[in-house]
Amino acid sequence: MTLFTTALWTATVYAVHLLVAARAILRPHREPASRLAWIIVILVLPVAGIIAYILLGETNVGRRRVARIKSVLKQMPDALSVFDSQSSVLTVTLDERFAHLFRVGETVNGFPPLGGNRGELMADSDAAIDRIVADIDAARENVHLLFYIWLPDNNGMKVVEAVKRAAARGVQCRVMADGLGSRTMTGSSHWQAMKDAGAHCAVALPLGNLLLRPLRGRIDLRNHRKIIVIDNCITYCGSQNCADPEFRVKAKFAPWVDALIRFKGPIVWQNQQLFVSDWMAHVDEDLEELLRTSVPAQKEGFAAQVIGTGPTIRYSAMPEVFENLMYTAREELFITTPYFVPDDSMLSAICASARRGVDTTIIFPARNDSLFVAAASRSYYADMLAAGVKVREYEGGLLHTKSLTIDGEMTLIGSANMDRRSFELNYENNILFHDTELTAAVRERQETYLQQSRTVDPEAVANWPVYQRFFNNAVAMLGPVL
Repeated sequence: MTLFTTALWTATVYAVHLLVAARAILRPHREPASRLAWIIVILVLPVAGIIAYILLGETNVGRRRVARIKSVLKQMPDALSVFDSQSSVLTVTLDERFAHLFRVGETVNGFPPLGGNRGELMADSDAAIDRIVADIDAARENVHLLFYIWLPDNNGMKVVEAVKRAAARGVQCRVMADGLGSRTMTGSSHWQAMKDAGAHCAVALPLGNLLLRPLRGRIDLRNHRKIIVIDNCITYCGSQNCADPEFRVKAKFAPWVDALIRFKGPIVWQNQQLFVSDWMAHVDEDLEELLRTSVPAQKEGFAAQVIGTGPTIRYSAMPEVFENLMYTAREELFITTPYFVPDDSMLSAICASARRGVDTTIIFPARNDSLFVAAASRSYYADMLAAGVKVREYEGGLLHTKSLTIDGEMTLIGSANMDRRSFELNYENNILFHDTELTAAVRERQETYLQQSRTVDPEAVANWPVYQRFFNNAVAMLGPVL
């Protein structure tokens, strides 16, 4: 190779690096820390950094999919066109302390808070699956299911068989599962068996050809939602996937500890709309007519609101919801989350809560199935403990419940974790509600987690060995990249 050829090759490599780095700088909706992290990766790793950025650097679900999603959302009817504008459902009286929280939530999907809802917290994961199966067996019109993870294990097969029974008796069954999280189910004979029984089955964000997949959008953008809607009168929301708590694919971390709430009332309509929008984004079937029927209010029901986020929603939506809840707390803030990689503003919100005298507690799993997320989470312990946050680690399995309660009155529950993946990459669904009775049930469940948790001692954290602190902090630095 001549000197000229070598120089030309070197200049070309540098030019490509600079172009990719410039693209990282110009990408919208990125924090400076995220841009800086990617520029370092691109410049330090000559080839791998560029490939990593192409595969993972941009929140891209594909232009065609984005266009289709936007088209579908434009067709969705709003609450005013479905519910009587003078009804108590839409004219629900909100406590002034919490009204702004629903206003923030409404900016995400356009869903207003709806009154007249009731909810019941399921006892545990197995009881939740049994109740879902019972509701499917009682269904008369339609069954809509969407899971991130659906495994062909004991609980997973219970739901499969229930769907087959429902479809066989003429119920319209539509089931959807994520292409990555549920690949063992969607690629199995059980998936085909549901189709053969008459169920309509669809794969959310299918993987396709792994070599060509990056050309159609990031492979790690997933549909992390867990939505169950039955006969347009019952819905479920929480962290529960369609699987055994023993979660045999990662058995050494088991049991998976989840929380799921069964709702009745107008909130069902909003969850139905979220499912329908996901379904129509993947399947050529117009289900808009299903949303033209309102759901009757429950006697002495409470106000609730669905909050569905994802890469086609503004990236700040979920952090804004979390942070507004944190800043609203006056007496108590209680959080459980398995994956915690906050941005600076969210960490500040948690610390500010404790500093102004709010009894602030956050529980993580003692053993996390993600080594890197666990390390990143622990890099924030010292700051939170210094602010007065009570940090606990759950020892009864992998605490998978994503819950936040404030002042014994408001609850947010759903699929979203407090990490950048849930903020920017995954499609998530949550329900925000104001009810002291149901919040008390969630708070009691949080208390059972607390009783099985160890206290993280500030002195112990201060005495962590240098190599542990170095690893935790190094991983946290890569948070914007990961």
